[in-house]
Formats: sequence, C-alpha cells, structure tokens
Amino acid sequence: MLNFGVIGTGWITASFVASAHASNKWTLRAVYSRHPDTAKHFASKYETTDPIHIHTTLSSLASDPSVQAVYIASPNSLHYEQAKILLEAKKHVILEKPATSTSVELDKLFEIAKENEIMLIEAYRHLHECNFKALKAALPRLGPIYGASFTYAQYSSRYDAVLNGAVPNIFSLDYSGGALVDLGVYPIAAAVSLFGAPTAQFYFPVMISTGADGGGLIVLQYEGFAVQINASKVYNSSAVSEVYGEKGTLAMPSITDIASVKFLDARKKETEEEVGGEKVHLNLLEEAVEFARVIEEGDRERAGELEGISRAVVRVTEDLRRRCGLVFKVEKE
Repeated sequence: MLNFGVIGTGWITASFVASAHASNKWTLRAVYSRHPDTAKHFASKYETTDPIHIHTTLSSLASDPSVQAVYIASPNSLHYEQAKILLEAKKHVILEKPATSTSVELDKLFEIAKENEIMLIEAYRHLHECNFKALKAALPRLGPIYGASFTYAQYSSRYDAVLNGAVPNIFSLDYSGGALVDLGVYPIAAAVSLFGAPTAQFYFPVMISTGADGGGLIVLQYEGFAVQINASKVYNSSAVSEVYGEKGTLAMPSITDIASVKFLDARKKETEEEVGGEKVHLNLLEEAVEFARVIEEGDRERAGELEGISRAVVRVTEDLRRRCGLVFKVEKE
C-alpha cells in the first residue's frame, strides 16, 4: 500500500483519490492547499485508518515522512516548481497532464527523479485503459497503416466565462493553458503510443479572446501516413476515432474512455468484430493500479516507456505552440 498526498483539490484530484482507494493500492495521507479550510474540506470526504495531514506549504508536504508519493493537479504553470521540490525530497511524483510547460522543465524533472532513484510519471489515463491496450494489440491486423483520425472536442463550461470577459486559468497563457495542452495532448499521446513520435506536426488553431487557443486541427506526419486530430474546448464533436489500414479499420467512439473497439474488415464491408473489452466504470482506476505497480516493483522499463511518450508529446506541443505564437509566461521569464 502506497501512502500518498495530493496537490490540487478539484474534480480530477477527487477522481484520482476515488480510483486510487478503489484499487486498494493507495491510501490518502496528506492534502496540500495554501488555504487550510480548503484542504480540510477536501480531506473530510475520505475515511482512512490514519489521519490525513493538512499542509499549507510545499516544504512541510515534502518533509512529511508518512507520504511516499504525491499526485499533482494544480494549474499547469505550477507543476514544475512543485514537482521539483517533491522530487528533491525523494517523493515519487504523478503529474497530471500536461506535466510541464516546456521540454526544458520536463528534462530537468526527469533528471532529478533519476538522481534520487524515484519515479516521475505523467498521468495520461487513457494509455492504461483496457480498450486502448486492445486497440494497440489489434494494429497488426490492419497491415500497412494508411492513416488515423482522432477526435476529442468537448465544449468547456469555463468557455462561458471567457465569453463573459473572464480569463480562466485553463484558457490563460500566463498559467500555461489552452486547448492544445489541456485536451489536445490526449490524442497526441495516443498517436505517440501507437505509432511513435511524428516526423513533423502542424496546428491550425481557433484563437480566442484570451490570446490562447480554443481548439483546432492538428496533423501529425509519419512515414507514409498522417494522423488528423480534431481537438477543442470551444465546440463539441461526436465524430468517431479510427485507424485505417490496408486490411481494415479499427473504430472507437472516442480516443479516451473507450467504450468499444471494432475491427471492420476492408473486404467484408458489413462485418464488424468487437476486439475490445468492457470499459472500467472508474476512468482513473486502471492508471492508479498501473502507477502503483510501477512504483512498487521499480519497473524502470515501463517507466522509461512512459517517459518517452511524455518527452515526445511535450516536444510536439511546444513546436506547435511556438509556430502559432502561443508563448507561455514561463517562457518569457
């Protein structure tokens, strides 16, 4: 059982704690917030055999001997400094995506993790889902890959605030926000996991009043094919996600939280074969189980695979942003 702390008290942190406890691999032992009442309110939702410690400084969390690992889900721009302090204190760190604002920051964090012989893992939950694994395992059935189309476009309630003149963190370049790094990283990470790092990438963003991107079309170029990605937080899309090959097509309702994976034979046009399994009801459960296993077993090989994906994704998004003039505040300092 791993004792862990959390930074961030929003819905994604609550989802991770619920999934972590359901896995029977983790126990919440600490909550960090600058505001003690916020931390106490969050901690009060969970019953544990030992008391949950409340921390209002990163130094006290880092020095808490009861905490082995920390899950960080704060605003994007804060990830680097928070993770750095905890890694230097020899705490394993799970960073909610995007792990860092820049590739330089990510390189430094992985360097610190290796120096201290601990794990740094970016929380791309969808890569650990049973149906994403089924999709990946079924790729050889397609023969030569001809292309893919991934869609992740969901209207964000926080865009309403933008339309009313506000600048929520997730749509602020000061906080390293924008649709590309908040939501586009999911299909990009899926493509990297399935096909490797692209040879080139292009982004055609929908710009919004905050100066950030609200969504747009991403194209990842590979040897002999391309992946088209429709990612947005300012409009919805119900389009399916697909991978195309010479022998058939693999189709999913979405590229995250995949409910089913179907193989469509190219020569038997009306034939569909289900190649996936039943979706897990807690969408962070599979990652919670896997992260605990990697840490407890010291599985450096798997950690290295995940590190490679994280490094490739941040290089892609960094290049796309800079080509479109999407520069974060941390890059100007």
